[in-house]
Amino acid sequence: MPDATATPFDAAVEEKTLDDGADHWLTVADSVAERLAETAVERDRRGGHAAEARELLRQQGLLRLSVPAWAGGVGASWSLIYHVVRRIARTDSALAHLLAFHHLQVGSVLLYGSRAQQSRLLGGTARENWFWGNTLNPLDRRTLASDRAAGGFLFHGDKGFCSGALGSDYLTASAWYEASQSLVVAAIPTGRRGITVHDDWDAMGQRQTDSGTVTFDSVVVEPEEVLIAPGAPWTPATQFRSCLAQLVLVNLYVGIAEGALEEARRYTLEQARPWLAAGVDRASEDPYTQRHFGELWVKLRCAEVLADLAGSVAQRHFAQGDAITAAGRGETAVAIAEAKVAAHQAVLDITSRLFDIAGARATQRRFGFDRFWRNARTHTLHDPVDYKIRDLGRWALNRHFPEPTAYS
Repeated sequence: MPDATATPFDAAVEEKTLDDGADHWLTVADSVAERLAETAVERDRRGGHAAEARELLRQQGLLRLSVPAWAGGVGASWSLIYHVVRRIARTDSALAHLLAFHHLQVGSVLLYGSRAQQSRLLGGTARENWFWGNTLNPLDRRTLASDRAAGGFLFHGDKGFCSGALGSDYLTASAWYEASQSLVVAAIPTGRRGITVHDDWDAMGQRQTDSGTVTFDSVVVEPEEVLIAPGAPWTPATQFRSCLAQLVLVNLYVGIAEGALEEARRYTLEQARPWLAAGVDRASEDPYTQRHFGELWVKLRCAEVLADLAGSVAQRHFAQGDAITAAGRGETAVAIAEAKVAAHQAVLDITSRLFDIAGARATQRRFGFDRFWRNARTHTLHDPVDYKIRDLGRWALNRHFPEPTAYS
């Protein structure tokens, strides 16, 4: 397994954009990654709920990173949060995914909630170390909202792709309100009566992200728990959530690519044998192996730099809160699309060509190198990269910002 505390990829960190105290949290992330690496291959093979590994994230204080200082949290910038996620993803992208989606829900409360809601929910997160899960999937309209006599709503139905819901303390949840043909978004405790979180996630990759189904059976949503009421206008600020979500994916891809290339490097230096026609004594001296590393290094560096740039742009506009403008959101969406395309292409190429570099013996299950490709391939299907490229084409040609959607 790679030593997460000493890699060449850390040079990509834009020190000027990170917070004071960033070194501490990056060191914590490296330490957590090193611990997770000890069992990553075995846990990936087993799948299911990684309760102990999730608890490690909680114990190390990483759940408080995105909670503002005024609510008792760390108040870290998104630039730092994404770097923490990326470092953990080098060895365990599933647990990095869970951590990132926790922070996405905290960000959702900051973008959607009133100050009173933020104080209650984020103050509780800081004090009680709550782990947040996601049941906010705007495209999944199987969950419906109906009016409740005492005010608020009842949620009914199933919701899919609920990352982090299993084992969480709180959920962000959405439901479709037929009367106004719009969404209701709320924040509710996972343990509320009528909520059943199913352990039914069975994808080939990201196997410990607890991304299965959640069933709502007449779940009570109190009026004060509603973050976005049906028919409420979607502003550039509330539309900013999809920017934060897309940057989660970008940094997971980059982290997976960094981890895979480091594994390929370590294996080449320590175990690989040169091909008989190479005429060299060590695999690291093979000119074709060197070519692979050179090409992949450039792809990875491009993805890292664009991810860092997008993180800086996102943080700059996120800090404006309700004052985020359509132009600010558009600028962020373009920067993220650039990073997403570069990271998508880099991670699929690196995780596949790892085997061209390492050779047939590297396919042994004990190494677990296949998990990098399986995780990348599963996650890069989240939304079609073709539409990101189309958005960038529209921008490059006509200077049209990407249309705000749940995925752009």
